[in-house]
Amino acid sequence: MALTLVKNIGLSDAATTTRTSSVCEPTTAASKLQLMMTGNWFACTSANGGTSWTQVDPFTRFPASAGGFCCDQVVLFHPQHRIWIWLLQYSAGAGGGNLFRLAISREASFGSWYYWDFRPTDLNASWTTTWFDYPDMAFTNQQLFITFNAFIGNAWQRSVVFRLPLTALASGTGLSYRWWTTTTNGSIRLCRGATSVMYMGSHNSLSQMRVYQWPDTAVSISSSTVNVRAWSAGTYSAPGPGGVNWLNRLDPRVTGAWVGAGVIGFMWSANRDASHPLPYIRVVRLNEASKALLNEPDIWSNNAAWAYPAAAANAQGQVGFAAFYGGGAIHPGHVVGIQTAAGWQTTLTRTSTHGPADQAWGDYLSVLAHHDQSSQWVASGYTLQGGNARQNIEPRHVQFRA
Repeated sequence: MALTLVKNIGLSDAATTTRTSSVCEPTTAASKLQLMMTGNWFACTSANGGTSWTQVDPFTRFPASAGGFCCDQVVLFHPQHRIWIWLLQYSAGAGGGNLFRLAISREASFGSWYYWDFRPTDLNASWTTTWFDYPDMAFTNQQLFITFNAFIGNAWQRSVVFRLPLTALASGTGLSYRWWTTTTNGSIRLCRGATSVMYMGSHNSLSQMRVYQWPDTAVSISSSTVNVRAWSAGTYSAPGPGGVNWLNRLDPRVTGAWVGAGVIGFMWSANRDASHPLPYIRVVRLNEASKALLNEPDIWSNNAAWAYPAAAANAQGQVGFAAFYGGGAIHPGHVVGIQTAAGWQTTLTRTSTHGPADQAWGDYLSVLAHHDQSSQWVASGYTLQGGNARQNIEPRHVQFRA
């Protein structure tokens, strides 16, 4: 089994209007020749498989609300319901609360959007100064799941999980939803590749995970605890050429999660330790039925650091991932990979020509099964090209297969 790049497209300034950031947080999705990509602070679409792109301004595409559009976005395509799903996070308003906007476009009328807004006070009237941040979004066959951290000021308060029926999102009417919250675990990550049960993961400690599950037909969430090999966090460092530490803002939140072929998997950025000379990607694989630990096939190198992984299962349950690799002799590079019987097979899609001027990178990438080539994946990425300013960020849409 060999990893092959099907498409490896760098977005031009016309597509992003240079509204790019070294904390780019790009996501991408595909439906046949229709593509959409988002990031800080841009969105763009293609109707011809990436030959050309049309800029879609997230600041002005919808009416102003709360404190206005700010930053985080996620885009998905759901093949059974044939809808595009676009999540946009808004800034806090004068009272301290914000909202997220969930926009839907049907495949047949791609680019024509209708939307709903969700505020913390919709969940609890007393959450007037609470604001949502750091979204994740994934789906099962029947439901769309969205997670957020909730803050008051800069203080984390809780995690919130939304479950919304896809039939109502596709029809544009009669939307009702369930939600759940916890003050115990933050930054809950959703598994991509789910069918009838959504699995989610978060850290309990440096040696234990909490794995949540929410079946499409169940009213509420249940959870399991899983002990894993101990790992390190702390201050991350992997200076590249010129001593630029692109990992200054890295943290150990779970950023990659998948389920497929009877396996649940999670990935995150772990710090160096006695067995790993540089930051690396912790990988945990669990038996879906029992939640028993199967193995921990980490991704690491003696020469450079690995960070910010994202992952998804394709239609066959195979795992594809995207991440960044850099430090030592190289500037940050974008990598995609697959898991094979022999281990992880990876390839660089593009290497930066510079390190970031503000020594900041992140915070997340995306990987999805491609539609209609469901054995393949689409992944988002970015690098710096021709300079070290945020305007030199080049987002990247990558399609790959095993």
